[in-house]
Amino acid sequence: MAEDKAAAQSLLQLIWLASPALPVGGFSYSEGVEAAVEWAGIDSEAKATEWLADQLHLSFARGDLALVAQAIPAWRASDAARIRKLNEWVMTTRESAEFFLQTEQMGRSFVEWLKLHHADTAEVFADLPASYPVAFAFALSRTGATVHDGCLAFAFGWAENMVAAAVKAVPLGQSAGQRILARLANEIPAAVDRAMQLGDGERQAFAPLLAVLSARHETQYSRLFRS
Repeated sequence: MAEDKAAAQSLLQLIWLASPALPVGGFSYSEGVEAAVEWAGIDSEAKATEWLADQLHLSFARGDLALVAQAIPAWRASDAARIRKLNEWVMTTRESAEFFLQTEQMGRSFVEWLKLHHADTAEVFADLPASYPVAFAFALSRTGATVHDGCLAFAFGWAENMVAAAVKAVPLGQSAGQRILARLANEIPAAVDRAMQLGDGERQAFAPLLAVLSARHETQYSRLFRS
C-alpha cells in the first residue's frame, strides 16, 4: 500500500510538472514555429508535424533534454559545482536573444513557483540564476520518479507547448493538434533514450535554421509569441 501511494504521488507530480498550465510562461513562446510559418513554409498539419518531430530529435533531445537527464542526478547528489556548470552551458548556448530570454524568464518564474512547494528553494537558488531546464530538473529531483520518467515528463510538457503554438500560428484545428501530439508522444521515448546516452561532449545546441528564424522573429510583423 505504501509503495502504491508513493508511486501514485510521483506520477501526479510528473503530470503536474508537465502541465502547460504551470505558471512559468511557456505558453507565450513558440520556439521558432511562428517564424517558420512565414519563412519556412510550415503551412499545413503535415509540415508542422515534421517540423516539430525534427526539432524534437535534432535540437531538443540533443540539448535541453540531455541536460535535464544529467541535472536530475546532480541535484539529488547535491553537486553544486556540477549544477552550476550545467546551468552555464544552457545560458551560453542559446542561439538568439529570444532563446536566452525564454530560458532566463521561464527559469526565474519556475523558481518562484518552486518556492511555494519546497522550503529550501530560496536558499538553493540564492546565487544561481537558473535556466529553465536546470530549475525543472530540480523539481524532478524532488519527486520519486526515475530520471527516465522525469525526462518523459519534461519532453511531453515541451511537446504540448509546441503543438499549442503550431495550432495558433499555422493555424490548425484542435483535432490536427491532437494528431501532431500523438506523433510526438510516440517518438518521445526514443528521444529520451537517446538523450540519456549523451555525455558532456556530446550535448549540442546547434540548429542554424532555427536560430535564424528566432532572430528574424524579433522583427516579425504581428507576432503572437515572445519567441
